[in-house]
Amino acid sequence: MDKTLYRIYRTGFWSALVAFVAAAGYSVFQILQIAGLIGRPWDEVLIYGTSLLIAAPFMLALLALHHVAPDDRRYWSHAAVLFAVIYVTYVSLNYAVQLTAVLPHPDADPVLIQTPHSLFWTVDALGYIALGLATLFAVPVFERSGPDRWVRRFFLANGLIIPLFLIVYFYPTFSTRLLLLGLPWIVTAPGSILMLALYFRRGSERG
Repeated sequence: MDKTLYRIYRTGFWSALVAFVAAAGYSVFQILQIAGLIGRPWDEVLIYGTSLLIAAPFMLALLALHHVAPDDRRYWSHAAVLFAVIYVTYVSLNYAVQLTAVLPHPDADPVLIQTPHSLFWTVDALGYIALGLATLFAVPVFERSGPDRWVRRFFLANGLIIPLFLIVYFYPTFSTRLLLLGLPWIVTAPGSILMLALYFRRGSERG
């Protein structure tokens, strides 16, 4: 393996690892919020902060995947990168606004506040739909057998829960019970990213 390819594998590994830690942190904080164990403003600070930290590293991990993918599968990895860029654009905008222009200011402009069926609620929805599509389009990159099958399965599962997000975000009446429909994400997303990190680690160790 040449040095450039090795560095891409290592960059992919570390990017995916950072994204996984952030996704796992988000999952923990989301559960604590639903359980009422953390309240405002720290629940939102922690949830938005960890969500923001997932985005760019995940995009870099998929970019690394594109560069190590076999030539005949690069259409799929390229499509995954494009959807990852859409995901990063939407959620980075949203969480940066929430963390800097909303939470520190009691009199923040209501237009900027992410509440059910608001402008930034929809922006958030589009981001996570794009994330699901990114993992869905990346599925054909991975082998159906061997260790790669676990990356493939988690990516597929994460893509297949997109309809749940559509219900959570766009059902006319929002409730905490409705929010629970999105809970599979706290398994499929961190699981997908962890499996991707392990994929890169195996690749870097092949020598």
